[in-house]
Amino acid sequence: MAKKQQISAPAKRGPSKGVNRTIRAIIGAILVLVITFSAISISQNVGKVLKVDITDQRLYTLSDGTKAILAKLHQPIKARLYYAKTAALKGPDQIQFFNNYYQFVRALLEEYVAASKGMVELEVIDPRPFSDDEAQAMRYGLKRFPITQEESFFFGLVVQTQFGVEKAMPFFSPNRQNFVEYDISYMIDTAVTRQKKRVGIMSSLPVMGDDVSGYMAEMMMRQGQRPKPAWTFVEQLRRKYEVKEVATDVNDIQDVDILLVIHPKDLPEGTLFAIDQFVLKGGKMIVCVDPHCFADRAEQMPMQMRMQRSQSSQLNALLGTWGLEMPANTFAGDRSLAMMANITRDQRPERVIGYLNLTPEGKCFDTDNVITAELNQVRILFSGVLQEVEDSNEVQSDAQIERIPLLMTTSRGNSWSISSPFELMMLNAQSLMRKFVDGIKPVTMGYLITGRFKSSFPDGIEIEVESSEDESSDEPKDPNEDKKTKKLITGLKEAEQNCAVVVFADVDFISDGLAYQDSFFGKLVVGDNSALMLNTIDDLSGSSDLVSIRSRGNFKRPFVVVDEIKRQAEAETAEEVAKVNAQIAGFQSELQYILASAKEGEEEVIGSTILQKKKSVELKIHQAQRQLNEVKLKRRERIEHLGNRLRQANMLGAPTVILVIAVALGVRRGARKRHYISHASDA
Repeated sequence: MAKKQQISAPAKRGPSKGVNRTIRAIIGAILVLVITFSAISISQNVGKVLKVDITDQRLYTLSDGTKAILAKLHQPIKARLYYAKTAALKGPDQIQFFNNYYQFVRALLEEYVAASKGMVELEVIDPRPFSDDEAQAMRYGLKRFPITQEESFFFGLVVQTQFGVEKAMPFFSPNRQNFVEYDISYMIDTAVTRQKKRVGIMSSLPVMGDDVSGYMAEMMMRQGQRPKPAWTFVEQLRRKYEVKEVATDVNDIQDVDILLVIHPKDLPEGTLFAIDQFVLKGGKMIVCVDPHCFADRAEQMPMQMRMQRSQSSQLNALLGTWGLEMPANTFAGDRSLAMMANITRDQRPERVIGYLNLTPEGKCFDTDNVITAELNQVRILFSGVLQEVEDSNEVQSDAQIERIPLLMTTSRGNSWSISSPFELMMLNAQSLMRKFVDGIKPVTMGYLITGRFKSSFPDGIEIEVESSEDESSDEPKDPNEDKKTKKLITGLKEAEQNCAVVVFADVDFISDGLAYQDSFFGKLVVGDNSALMLNTIDDLSGSSDLVSIRSRGNFKRPFVVVDEIKRQAEAETAEEVAKVNAQIAGFQSELQYILASAKEGEEEVIGSTILQKKKSVELKIHQAQRQLNEVKLKRRERIEHLGNRLRQANMLGAPTVILVIAVALGVRRGARKRHYISHASDA
């Protein structure tokens, strides 16, 4: 009898185990999110206090000068940052670019708030269309860029004190990214300083013009005389500053914030001592000296008297204490910067080795200093050379003083000398050019000097004063007796705070002949000569802490390899480019001479030899331009070829690295698998 097999039904599994596993997973995910958001919140709050600037150029770290300005604040400052964030999202790529810049500016302003210990309050405003914020931004003068019919883009800053003083930055221009900290600190520093700055001008030249009243001016006009006007740059200064004249024989300089010394000649010791003490007491100074000032030429004098009259100025008695000197009859030269000029009316233009055109391409300006960073063209006329004194460490230690070059020639610049000023009175441009020898390093013509200076007169000076006489004495007085006696005057031996002095080795660059030109509408600015002087005064018009604020550096990391490719390609074609440019310059000079001669011979117009020569030279220029374009095309092809090689190396580099890693992992995994199998078989 077959056995009956009893098969029992499988037991049913309850849903509790699976449900519990799902609930645990959900709870775990929720806990992870809670922990993550809590960590982010804690990090944000702690990060406001514990910040680390890991940028290569310390972009988010305030300069010591800014910290000093904030530490001296005696009243609350409200900073309103206007940024149309909503409008930027709707704008083109050019507007959206500012989002990263806005984040940097905001982070920097938050550093101001943290360093001010509650004296600076930051308010970030997104001005929406037709709102009070938009109307307020326009009232402050912030620049408005329409995006749509309603939306407008704003990106500016307004600083306001509790006394109602307002300073506005209309727009954060990308061109001034390197100086954004300086601009913000300048606004704060000038907002708390309500008094108009006073500029004193001391000069042996009539830069101030004839200071005569309306009646005296009318009398001079009746006598056929015209009052000499002030130099144009002085008129520009008067629009912004309180300008006064300081005598060249003064014994004490008072009521002046900035002293501008132009072409000092044979200053008495008392005046030198007064200048020395003015600087040591914290006064800012700008010095313009010149080994041969063309603005000091006296045209009415006979040639013999003009030869005996010196046109040079110097202040080496004070410059030496600051570690500088300007050698006499020595000038800066540079073939690549030399400009064309007409020496006489009858001659065609020639290149003059002492007439230089400084440009950023020649690395003639300090791009890290606010004074010269944005200059494009500065013309100088036979500028002197500023040299650092070799034994300057005995006068001023490096810890006390810092000298920053502002104006330089290219690396091919050099100094050159003359045996007599007569060589410049009877100028021979070709002879000077032949005598010039190229150098191997730049020549400096302008310096910013900062630090705690020592006095050039530590023992004081002796001056003559009227002797005091006893009027009650009955003794007869000798009328021939010298009534003057010497008196010792002493002052500070060392500055108690940081000083700032700017020295330029040229005077002519701010004269009307170089900085301006006449037009129907009056004087027009030429180049950046006047901007250089105005920038210098603006920079020194702030506190001494403001001068020490550094540049923020570059916001974009340099592509070192790419730059090296460009330098290599440019070096290969540099000689050809220079040769072709020299040919073009020669042809253009020849063309200018032909045009000048054509004006004189008006009887030859069409079919003349002058017109034929003109066409021939223009054809040569055109051919040279084509040759230059071919050389530039060759250079561009070379750059693209090297760039393609770099791009291909980068494209192959990543897959190669991944492949090597994959092979290494595969080999390692295979080795571990074989090791596991061998151990398992042994067991």
